[in-house]
Amino acid sequence: MEMTTPTNKQPMPGPEHQDPQVVQEESISPWKEAFWQLKKNKLAIVGLIIIVFFILVAIFAPILTSNSYQTMNATDRLQGPSAQYWFGTDDLGRDIFTRIVYGARISLMVGFFAVTGALIFGSLLGIVAGYFGRWIDMLISRIFDIMLAFPSILLAIAIVAILGPSLQNALIAIAIINIPIFGRLVRSKVISIREEEYIMAAKAQGMKSGRILFHHVLPNSLAPIIVQATLGFGTAILEAAALGFLGLGAQPPTAEWGRMLSDSRQYIQSAPWTVLFPGFSIMLVVLGFNMIGDGLRDALDPKLKN
Repeated sequence: MEMTTPTNKQPMPGPEHQDPQVVQEESISPWKEAFWQLKKNKLAIVGLIIIVFFILVAIFAPILTSNSYQTMNATDRLQGPSAQYWFGTDDLGRDIFTRIVYGARISLMVGFFAVTGALIFGSLLGIVAGYFGRWIDMLISRIFDIMLAFPSILLAIAIVAILGPSLQNALIAIAIINIPIFGRLVRSKVISIREEEYIMAAKAQGMKSGRILFHHVLPNSLAPIIVQATLGFGTAILEAAALGFLGLGAQPPTAEWGRMLSDSRQYIQSAPWTVLFPGFSIMLVVLGFNMIGDGLRDALDPKLKN
């Protein structure tokens, strides 16, 4: 009879014997982990504070000032900052602080609706192109290439020139020129996802393409979409200000920051406050969105994590 020597092998510990801390770390969802990573990013928090500040300013504009942004006072033309006029007055005697406060509404509204429109249409086109491929992908991709071949501001100017100068048409133009940016981003993400095992398993089970796209492909493409949408807010506000500066965006007497810069450019030496405060507002808002976008990119991109 052969003698068997005892071995030192021990059975693998089951879930009940694992370290609770390890189990807890494994159970944390990617979105919750990204949230905690974002909270650690000080620049992203500063950007969030800036944006929340301007949102509150836009919401409570009637409370922050009792003046109307259209009220003109010829006797108070080009008055410097004072206790009566915190940011001074413009060449028509209008209170610049009041116009800045109400202009926040215009800029944030343009950024929201333009980015939302570009995100919806660009994402849908990108998903269709990336998932189905073949001639559909070629057609959509060539349209994106043609649109991206033009400088964005020139394409926006051309669209507004066709539709007519107005804030609404400027919003439409900004949304259109940003569609290929979202489209190409989503397309590249979908191409990498469509060959995953869970997508192949869904196809093997007979799941329809529409359900696969909206229940599996789109949710797994949200991270880059969210980052690009946040960065796109700042870009949209800059483009709206550029169109307003050229007289193709918001029309007088609407209080829009780009239009305020255009109306005051001839007083940049004699009354610099008329240009300083609208320009500083644009810079702060764009900087805030860029900070948040960079923080989201670091939090949602696994390759950038330590």
